[in-house]
Amino acid sequence: MARAGEDIATAPIDRAIARIRAVYRGWNRDTSVTQMRRDWDAAFGGSTAPVTCERISASGVDGEWISPAGAPQDKAILYFHGGGFRIGSVSSHRDLIAQIAVASGCRVLGINYRLAPEHPFPAALDDALAAYDWMLGLGLQPGNVAFAGDSAGGNLALATMLALRERKRPLPVLAVLMSPWTDLSATGASYLSRAKADPIHQRPMILALARNYLGEGDPYDPLVSPLYADLGGLPPLLIQVGDRETVLDDSVMLADMARAAGVDVDLQVWDGMIHVFQMFGTELPEAHQAIASIAQFLNRHLHIKAERASP
Repeated sequence: MARAGEDIATAPIDRAIARIRAVYRGWNRDTSVTQMRRDWDAAFGGSTAPVTCERISASGVDGEWISPAGAPQDKAILYFHGGGFRIGSVSSHRDLIAQIAVASGCRVLGINYRLAPEHPFPAALDDALAAYDWMLGLGLQPGNVAFAGDSAGGNLALATMLALRERKRPLPVLAVLMSPWTDLSATGASYLSRAKADPIHQRPMILALARNYLGEGDPYDPLVSPLYADLGGLPPLLIQVGDRETVLDDSVMLADMARAAGVDVDLQVWDGMIHVFQMFGTELPEAHQAIASIAQFLNRHLHIKAERASP
């Protein structure tokens, strides 16, 4: 929302919305998913953050280490990008990942998990589990690994932890979830109450993405829609979501259920913000503040800066 004395037409949030809409306007029914992915990467790729980037293969899953100077080698974040399980990549999210890496002082592994419709559920989940196993194979301890993800990537972070718990495997120390898509059946009241406020994401679009990911699968499967899971035993969660989002209730209901299951949850609802507003960290003051809050949460549990400051 525009601040006092600021022209709403030039408000940073409106410029961010215009960037997203400019991509969507170039698509029609004949646009291939390959072209959509290229357009999205072109529109949001690149970063000027002071990080090094190293391409790797994590047990066959394409990935990239994004590291700030002086990052400890015994701690890491595994990042799952958003895009409705249909678009998005490390390239489109490199700046967001880099901003989190720099703010926290921790290196981040972003992965290009397989996307639908070519690779429907559970391909993305299988890739996430493989990448986590690969990180542990490097000698990283679960207590020194954090998960983070936005939108569909927030879903994947939760589903991966639930799958690990089912298999009696060690969980990461925490998870950071930005506008997580937790209910592929889209039952939250905010799909209606925020329909006019949300400039991009409407329920028919959300349901179409869910069908694309699921095929004939069950949208109430807890590994598909973590909102319907028993959340007991999950590590601390930081959930950030914009007040203008149709998927707002995916975060609010998840936080309520997680707290009821005894999980430590920090839910932050950002006034006037849109879906994954943190992607505009160099443009939106609120995004910069949200990333700083993410860094504080990471450092509180991973003790990154405290250890780096030690002699």
